[in-house]
Amino acid sequence: MTNETLEQKIQRIGNPVRMLRNSPQGAYEFPIASEYTNWRDEQTAWTTTAVLFDQSFHMTDVYFKGPDVKEFFSSIGINSFATFTRDKAKQFVAVTPDGHVIGDGILFGLADHEYSLVGRPAAPDYAAFKAETSDFDITVTRDERNAKRGGKRLIFRYQLQGPHALNVFEKAHGRSLPTVKFFNMGHFDIAGVPVRALNHTMSRHTGLEITGPSEHSATVLEALLAAGDEFGLKQGGALSYATTPTESGWIPSPTPAIYSGEAMRSYREVLSGSGWEGMASIGGSFVSDDIEDYYQTPWDLGYGRHVKFDHDFVGREALEKLADQPHRQKVWLRWNDDDLTKALASSYFGGQSRAKYLAAPSSVYATLPFDIVHDGDHMIGLSTYSGYTVNVGGWSSLAMLDEGEVQEGREVVVVWGEPDATDKPVVEHHRQIEIRATISTRSLVA
Repeated sequence: MTNETLEQKIQRIGNPVRMLRNSPQGAYEFPIASEYTNWRDEQTAWTTTAVLFDQSFHMTDVYFKGPDVKEFFSSIGINSFATFTRDKAKQFVAVTPDGHVIGDGILFGLADHEYSLVGRPAAPDYAAFKAETSDFDITVTRDERNAKRGGKRLIFRYQLQGPHALNVFEKAHGRSLPTVKFFNMGHFDIAGVPVRALNHTMSRHTGLEITGPSEHSATVLEALLAAGDEFGLKQGGALSYATTPTESGWIPSPTPAIYSGEAMRSYREVLSGSGWEGMASIGGSFVSDDIEDYYQTPWDLGYGRHVKFDHDFVGREALEKLADQPHRQKVWLRWNDDDLTKALASSYFGGQSRAKYLAAPSSVYATLPFDIVHDGDHMIGLSTYSGYTVNVGGWSSLAMLDEGEVQEGREVVVVWGEPDATDKPVVEHHRQIEIRATISTRSLVA
């Protein structure tokens, strides 16, 4: 079945939920060293000194060039493009005609007629498909993530964040930096290499994300690390990097709403069944036979502020109807320390009645994790992307809760563990347990 399309794979298996819940794929991969020092110090660095993450390998980059590029993205994105120009960026979100999120990513305005969309594959893959099957005058160039293609990327991408991140950049640059506004881009050089810098962070702390030609990646990295010695810079590995979303409040794991519906069939007939969308896995205590129960709207993910009705776009009519309806609200859940201690002990010493193993620092074991959150009487939402960080001082997760149920400081319950056996090799025999958690509408880190 190596040439099987995603649509053929779904038809063969019979149900997209069955396909995704039994997929052998684990958590999203970050092809860098697990640790450069240790993940505890690397986590601490982004709040006390500075940390450098090499983001050159794990994201899909797609370049779109042509006179129609702005009009094209306006036609498929919920975002407004009224003021979008070169050297600006935005959190781009695409939805289906039914208003469910396909994916999100960072859209870079590289030039007046050239954009790049960067992120997990869902949004870049969809945007490339729409551009290639449209009448817009656009050429598409794909730069696949290393997990798919291997080899050399077109550019390097380094992100520095933390209280001393700008000090490190200034020392490496040799003079003061140009002022770069949030989600804008500036230009300067590091060790003689011209770089483009985006004011954007993944941990709610000061930072810049810089890019440049991949052939100069080692030169720039060496200069940054040398400049960082004075300021306590740490290089961050895959283990610490995986926990940044939970602190920052970004949910990186929406289910691409492409697995059902006639409107998305032509896309499924192009996607490979062995591609990211076909191999993604669903994990967690929430189980439904209906794949649409795993879909999210922009409001579920905290993207309601990005929905702008100043332009026509795929899904506009559906979102207009949903805008005034009740939504789920993105929140943080601080897991109860006593319950966590019991869960961890049980996962090691519980024998055949052990709890599902909680890996540290990230306890995400599937591509698309969804755990039930209830209040003792009924389910009130879903928890996703859980883990431990030194800065929180315990376990936490992001969650999407019915907005009428959200009360600051309210105690709820997360159901941890899967109810039935699946073919996922990362899931051992275990029993489900309940872990108390406290709702917070604000970051758990000051």
